[in-house]
Amino acid sequence: MITKIDRKATRDRRHARVRRKITGTSECPRLAVSKSNKNIVAQLIDDTKGETLAYVSTLNKEIKTKKANIEAAKEVGTAIAKKALDKKIKTVVFDRGGYIYHGVVKELAEAAREAGLDF
Repeated sequence: MITKIDRKATRDRRHARVRRKITGTSECPRLAVSKSNKNIVAQLIDDTKGETLAYVSTLNKEIKTKKANIEAAKEVGTAIAKKALDKKIKTVVFDRGGYIYHGVVKELAEAAREAGLDF
């Protein structure tokens, strides 16, 4: 009998494996990326306090592209970098959330780097 692979469970295992190695602090927060078929979310998280320092998604009004495509990922990446630089945060730790560093996740990371974040 052939069993179907649970993609969410495998992504959760990959994300747990990555999260064992990275944590965010107030000086160097974690840039966490989450995506669905409709939206892209990026947030800066201080894991020592358990706080979200900045949050940007395609649901925000300043993001013009309301889809989960590469153009929206570039907008979200530049917006999260701008919010981080406004809070005087220059370096972050990138958390790809168990997703493959390809496509939307890669474009978001490159846009954030181009906008001034170091990781």
